[in-house]
Amino acid sequence: MSERTRIHMIGNAHLDPVWLWQWQEGYAEIKATFRSALDRMKEFPDFIFTCAGAAYYEWVEENAPEMFEEIRERVKEGRWVIVGGWWIQPDCNLPSGESFARHSLYSQRYFKEKFGVTANVGYNVDSFGHHGMLPQILKKSGMDYYVFMRPGQHEKEMDKDLFWWQSADGSRVMTFRIPFSYGNWWKTGDAVVEKTRAVAALADEHGHGYMNFYGVGNHGGGPTIANLHSVHKLQEELGADRIALSSPNRYFAEMSEMYSDTIPVHSDDLQHHASGCYSTHSESKADNRRSEHRLLTSEKFSTLAHQLLALPYPSQKLQQGWKNVMFNHFHDIMGGCSIKEAYRDAREAYGESLQIAAVTLNAALQKISWSIDTMKEGITPLSKDKDWVLWEQDDKGIPLVVFNPHSWDIAAPVQVNKNVAGVTDENGTPILAQRVRGSRTNGSEDKYDTLFMGHIPALGYRVYWLYRDKQQEAEASSLVLHAEDNVLENDYIRLELEAHTGYIKKLTDKRLGLDVLSGNGAVPIVIDEHDSDTWSHGIFQFRNEIAKFADAEIRLMERGPLRARLRVTSRYNRSVLRQDFILYHDRPEIEVQVKLDWREEHKMLKLSFPVNVEQPKATYEIPYGHIERPTNGEEEPGQQWLDVTGLATGTSQTYGLSVLNDSKYSSDVLDNDLRLTVVRSPIFADHFGVRDEWCEFMDQGVQEFKYGLVPHAGGWQDAQVAQKAYELNVPPVSIVETYHEGSLPQSFAGIQVSSDQIIATAFKKAEDGDGYILRCYETSGREATTSIAIPMLGRKWDAAFGACEIKTFRIPLSAADEVIENNLIEF
Repeated sequence: MSERTRIHMIGNAHLDPVWLWQWQEGYAEIKATFRSALDRMKEFPDFIFTCAGAAYYEWVEENAPEMFEEIRERVKEGRWVIVGGWWIQPDCNLPSGESFARHSLYSQRYFKEKFGVTANVGYNVDSFGHHGMLPQILKKSGMDYYVFMRPGQHEKEMDKDLFWWQSADGSRVMTFRIPFSYGNWWKTGDAVVEKTRAVAALADEHGHGYMNFYGVGNHGGGPTIANLHSVHKLQEELGADRIALSSPNRYFAEMSEMYSDTIPVHSDDLQHHASGCYSTHSESKADNRRSEHRLLTSEKFSTLAHQLLALPYPSQKLQQGWKNVMFNHFHDIMGGCSIKEAYRDAREAYGESLQIAAVTLNAALQKISWSIDTMKEGITPLSKDKDWVLWEQDDKGIPLVVFNPHSWDIAAPVQVNKNVAGVTDENGTPILAQRVRGSRTNGSEDKYDTLFMGHIPALGYRVYWLYRDKQQEAEASSLVLHAEDNVLENDYIRLELEAHTGYIKKLTDKRLGLDVLSGNGAVPIVIDEHDSDTWSHGIFQFRNEIAKFADAEIRLMERGPLRARLRVTSRYNRSVLRQDFILYHDRPEIEVQVKLDWREEHKMLKLSFPVNVEQPKATYEIPYGHIERPTNGEEEPGQQWLDVTGLATGTSQTYGLSVLNDSKYSSDVLDNDLRLTVVRSPIFADHFGVRDEWCEFMDQGVQEFKYGLVPHAGGWQDAQVAQKAYELNVPPVSIVETYHEGSLPQSFAGIQVSSDQIIATAFKKAEDGDGYILRCYETSGREATTSIAIPMLGRKWDAAFGACEIKTFRIPLSAADEVIENNLIEF
C-alpha cells in the first residue's frame, strides 16, 4: 500500500521576484537560490530540485553564465526539473487569453532552445485563483498536468486534492492541490518532518499518493541541509518507497498510471483566495490592458506592412514588449499586493512596452498609409499654402486613413484633430459630421475637432477625405437623437438621469417597451473595508455600504446629429466622480467616460446596476472564454464584460444587460444587482500589520476609464457583446495623410471570418519559418463552422470550432503548402 500512497518530496524554492522587495533584490535572490540548489546536489546525490519561471533562467543566463551551464548539465541528468512553462507564476485571472498564450509561446520555446525540454507540468503554486479556461491553454501548450495551492480547502471545499480539471471546451489536465504549504511552514517542531506526517495522513485518508513541497520560500532559499537530513530521517523511519525524493513529473506519471480512471472531474474555475486583489492598484491594471491590446494591434499591422510592403517585422522588439508585460503579470504585482516602490518599477516596464508597441505600430501604419494612392488630378508638388495643419490644395480635400485592428467590419466614431467643413468617403460620398470639443485650447477657434462615423473593413483600413472649407452636403440621418438637461434618447433607448443624485433614474428599451433597470442605476456606492488587508483575505463579499456619491451637477456637454453627452459630477467627502454619459444616434448602447478623483482610505467604490429581470444568470468574460457564476454577491474576477440575463420582470421575454469596461477586473452580482468595482484603497502590502502614520494608501488621486451599457433582448451572444467589448477597448487608429501615388487602394480588408462567433485575436509572423500565425477562438459557447480568408496571402479555408475552442493556424508563405493547426507554442 505504501507505493500507492507514496509521498513525493518536492524540493523547491518559491521565488517571488517582487513582493515586499523590488525586482533587483529578486534578481540577486534567484542567483543565490540557484547556487544553493546546485550545492545541495553536490552534497546529496539523491536530491532533486524543481523550479519554474523562464524569466529566472534568462536572468541567470545573462548574469551568471557559468552557473547556467551547470544547471543545463543537471537538467540533462534529470535532477533539475523544469516545470511551469510560463515566464513567471502569474496571476491566473487577470492577464488576457492571448497573454497566457504568450507565456507558453516564449517560455516553452526558451526551455526547448536552452535545455532541450519543455515543461509538461503547469505550476502556479502561489497564484490566488485560476480561471476556468486554463485546462485548454495548458493542454495546447504541451502541459498535461497542473499543480496549485490556492484556494485552500478552507476557501474552496473539494472532495479530492487530485482531480481532472476540465474547461468548457472539454480539455482536461490532471491537477493536484498542494496541502498546507509550498514550503517549510508548520506550527511546531521540525517543519519538514511534521508536515510530511500530516501529508501522509491525507494520503492514507484519500487512498492515493501526495506531493509534499519543502524548502525555504517566498524570498527564495530552497531546501536546506537540515531539510534534507530530515527527509532522510523520514525515509529511515517510514521507508524509501513511502518517502521519495521526487518531482512533479514523476508524481503525475505515477498517478496517471494508477488513478486516471477513478479521480473526480472538476468543471469550474478555482476560486477564491484573495478577492480584493482584482481591484487593487488601478494604474497597473489599466496599463496591463492597454499594453496587451497595443502589442497585439502592432503585431497585426506589422504583419500587414511586412507582407504588403516588405517592412521588416520587429520580432525582437515586440518580444521584449511581451516580456515586460508577462513579468508584470507576476501574481504579487498584478494582484496589487506589493510595495509602493514595486509599482514605480511596473510603471517603467509597462511604459517601455507601450512605447515599443507605439513605435512599431506607427512604423507599420505610416508605411501602409504612405503607400496608398491618394493622388488627385491637378495636384502639383506638395505645398502648405492653404492651412498650417492640413496639406490640402484647391479644395480637393486631404486624406485621412482609418485603420481597424479587429477581425470584423466596424462602424465606429472617428475623431479628427481638426475642425473641418466637410468629410467624404473614398468615393466622394459626403459623410455626416459633428463639431466636438478637442483637448486643446489654442485661441478662440482652434479648440474643436471633427467627429464622424467610420465604416472600416476587417483588419484593414479605409481612406476618408477632409475638406477645410468646402461644405459637403451629407444626407441627414433618419435616426433621431434627442438631448436635454437630463435626458438622452434615440430611436432605440431613452436614458433619464435623476436630478441632485445624478443616478440613472430610468433606462428604457424602446424596441420592446421595457425598463432595463429595476431601480436607480450607475449608483456610486462607497463600501467600508477597514477590516480588510490588501488581499482581502477571508473576505468574499463587499457589502458594508456606508455612503453614496451624490450632490450631483448635470450638464449637457454635447448635442449634435451623431452623439450627445451628459456630464454628471457628484461628490463624497473629498472625492469627486465625473461620468460622461454618451449616446450615439445609431446604436442602442451607452458609453460612459469616467474621471474619478479618489481621496478615500480603507474604502471601495462600486457602481450598481439592478437589472430588471427575474431568474437572473451572471456570465463573466474570462481569458479566452466565459463562465456562469452564482448570483450570490461574491466578488469575482473578470475581463472586458459582465452580463446579467433573465426574464424581463413580469414577462416571458429573455432579456439582459451587459456592462463592458476598458480597465476594470472585479465585480459582483447579488440576485439581479450587477456591481462593477471601480477602486479600492487599502494600504500597500498590508498583511494585517500594525497601522501607523507611515502607512500609505493605494489609488489616491485621479484615474480615468470607460464602461459601456449594452441592453439586449435574448442572450448576450445575440448582442455580440464580446465584439462590442473589444471595440470599446481598441478604437480605430487614424493618420492624416497627404497626396502621393502608391501601390495600395483606398480601402482594404485584411481578413474575412464568416462566423460572428469567431474572433481572430492574434495575427503575427511565425516564430520560425517564413509563414504567419493566426489565432482565433469561439466566443459564444456553441459549436461553429467558419470560413477564414486572408486575401493578401491568397488563402481561404474552413474550420470547425467546438464550444469555447481556441485554434492556432500556421499559414505557410507558399500557397502550395496547406494551412495547418499548431498548438500555442507553434509546434
